[in-house]
Amino acid sequence: MKIRPLNDRILVKRLEGEEKTAGGIIIPDSAKEKPAEGEIVAVGPGKLNDAGERVAMDVAVGDRVLFSKYGGTEVKLDGEDFLIMREDDILGVVQA
Repeated sequence: MKIRPLNDRILVKRLEGEEKTAGGIIIPDSAKEKPAEGEIVAVGPGKLNDAGERVAMDVAVGDRVLFSKYGGTEVKLDGEDFLIMREDDILGVVQA
């Protein structure tokens, strides 16, 4: 299934959290925090400014981004979990 976000919304797939601590202790699923990092899967066309023109998005498909731990709306598509959030919810782009 394909989804096309509207306006300045972004579809993000969370990256998996750590399975072990630095000391080698395995973290059970119930104790894991939701990661606040993900990869952009789809982006909308951008929001409209006061003049009615589209404002280009600063992020693109494939970017690794950081976002608020509680940001976005969780959705399930084809059995996979994703987040839909606004571009303003993105805190930064991870540069390799």
